[in-house]
Amino acid sequence: MFLSDCRREFYEVIVSQRVLLLVASDVDALCACKILQALFQCDHVQYTLVPVSGWQELETAFLEHKDQFKYFVLINCGANVDLLEILQPEEDTYFFVCDSHRPINVVNVYNETQIKLLVKQDDDLDVPAYDDIFRDEEDEEEDSGNESDGSEPSEKRRRFEEDVIERTMKRRQKREWEARRREILFDYEQYEYHGTSSAMVMFDLAWIMSKDLNDMLWWAIVGLTDQWVQDKITQMKYVTDIGILQRHVSRHNHRNEDEENSLSIDCMRIAFEYDLRLALYQHWSLYESLCNTSYTSASLKLWSVQGQKRLQEFLADMGLPLKQVKQKFNSMDISLKENLREMIEESANKFGMKDLRVQTFSIHFGFKNKFLASDIVYATASLMENIEKEGPETDNFIKALDSLSRGNLDKLHQGLDLAKKQLRAIQQTVASCICTNLVISQGPFLYCSLMEGTPDVKLFSKPVSLCLLSKYLLKSFVCSTKNKRCKLLPLVMAAPMDVEQGTVIMVGIPPETESSDKKNFFGRAFEKAAESTNSRTLHNHFDMSIIELKTEDRSKFLDALISLLS
Repeated sequence: MFLSDCRREFYEVIVSQRVLLLVASDVDALCACKILQALFQCDHVQYTLVPVSGWQELETAFLEHKDQFKYFVLINCGANVDLLEILQPEEDTYFFVCDSHRPINVVNVYNETQIKLLVKQDDDLDVPAYDDIFRDEEDEEEDSGNESDGSEPSEKRRRFEEDVIERTMKRRQKREWEARRREILFDYEQYEYHGTSSAMVMFDLAWIMSKDLNDMLWWAIVGLTDQWVQDKITQMKYVTDIGILQRHVSRHNHRNEDEENSLSIDCMRIAFEYDLRLALYQHWSLYESLCNTSYTSASLKLWSVQGQKRLQEFLADMGLPLKQVKQKFNSMDISLKENLREMIEESANKFGMKDLRVQTFSIHFGFKNKFLASDIVYATASLMENIEKEGPETDNFIKALDSLSRGNLDKLHQGLDLAKKQLRAIQQTVASCICTNLVISQGPFLYCSLMEGTPDVKLFSKPVSLCLLSKYLLKSFVCSTKNKRCKLLPLVMAAPMDVEQGTVIMVGIPPETESSDKKNFFGRAFEKAAESTNSRTLHNHFDMSIIELKTEDRSKFLDALISLLS
C-alpha cells in the first residue's frame, strides 16, 4: 500500500526497531541509502546494510536475515514484482519499499499489511482499480435438487432450469471479467519506466522532519542526475525535479551572497548552474571531453575522418588553440576559461549542437574542489563496476558508497580516473561497431553483439556500463545512418558475460526519438520470447530489460523476439 505520511507510517515505526537495509547497485540507490544512514545516525537507529545486485541476492539476503529482523527497507528494488510470492515471509514481517522502478506490482499496491510503498504522491502511476484486478471467490453451492418439500415435479424442473441458466451466466461473466483483467494488466505492465528518484523521496522525508542537511540535498541532486545521465527519465521530468531541488538549494545556500553571514571558504556550497553537457571536462582536457561525450561525439560523427575534421573546424570557430584544448582544464589560460561556456555554446549552435547547455548543480569545498553532479555520478558508477581488482562485489559497493562522502576525496578522484577509462572504452567500442557495421537491422529492432576478445569486453559484462554503451551506440548509429526507418528502431545489445558458463548479457533500449517517453517494452518481450522457445535465461536484474542468456540459445531466442515484435 502507498504511505500517505512517510514520517508517521515509516520513520516513526522503524526508529525503535532493528532494521535491515537492502540496497540495489545503482547511484540513485546509494544516494538514498546515504540520506537514510544520516537520519539513522541522528536517531541512533540500529541497522544492517546489505548490497544486492539482483533478485537472487535479494532472496539470499532475506533468507539469511529473516530470523533476526522483522523490518526490511528495500531501496531501488522490490516494487515491480510480487514480493510476498518471491520471499514467502512470515506474517509479522514488514517491507518498506522505496523504488523508482515502474510499474509497481498491483499485489504490492493493494497489500494493506506487509508491503509499504514510499512513493512520491505526484507521480503518475495509473494503477488499475482494485475491483478490475481482484474479486472474492464465492463458493457456488450446488443445489442438490432433492428437496422433499412436496412440490410438483414440474415446479422442481423449472427451478433446476433457472439454476442452470444462472450458473451459466455467472461462468460467462467470470470468463469476461478474467479476459478484461488480463487486458488491463497487460496494458499496465507492458512498459517499464522510472518514477521520481529514490534519493529525492528520502530527502523529502528528511525535509518533512526538519532534519535535512546540505549533504543530504547534494545526495538528492546526485540521485536525480544519475537518472538523467543513465537516460531513465524524460527531459521534462528532469527539468521539473531540478526546479524542486533548486528551491531547497536557495534555502540552504543563500548565506554566500550576504556579506555579514558569509560562509568560510572551507564550507560546502551548492550552486545551481547552466553548464556544458561535456563529461568530466573540469577534471580532464576539453579535447578529451569533447571526444568522449556521447552527445558531441555523435553530433560531430567523430568515428569518421570527416568527423575529426569537423572537430578541428569547431575548435577553430571558437578560436581555441589546440595546445590549450589538449592540456588539463585546470591548466588552461584563465582568460580563455572566463568566457569558455559562451564561446562553446555559440559555436555549438552553428554545428547543430543546440542542447549543449544543461541545467545542473555544482558543489564547492575549499578553493580547489569543485564538482558537477554528473562528475560524481560517473565516478561513483565506475567505482561500483570496477573490474581492475579481483574481490567480492561488496568491496566495490562500499567504496562507491564512501566516495559520496566529502571526507573521501581520494576515492572520488580514483572514481574519476576510472570513469575516464570507461568513457574512452565506450567511445572506442561505439566507433568500432559503426565502422565495422556491427549494428544490423533485424526487422523490428537493431541488433549488435560484442564478440569475445573485443577490447574492454569484460567491462561490458556489467549492466550499467553495457546500458551506457548501448545508449551511446544507438545515439551514434541514428546520427550515422541514412536509413530513415532505422532511426526509429530500438536496439538489442549482447555482450559476453561468463565464458566458462557460456552466457551472454543482453539489454534492450527504446528508440532514440524526440518524443521518447523513456518507456521500455523489452522486459515483457524478453520474458515471452524465452517462454515460447524454452531458452535458458536468467531474469535476475531489477531492470527487466536486462537478462542473461545461454550463448547456444541466442539464435532461437532472437528469432522468437523478431516474430513477437513484428
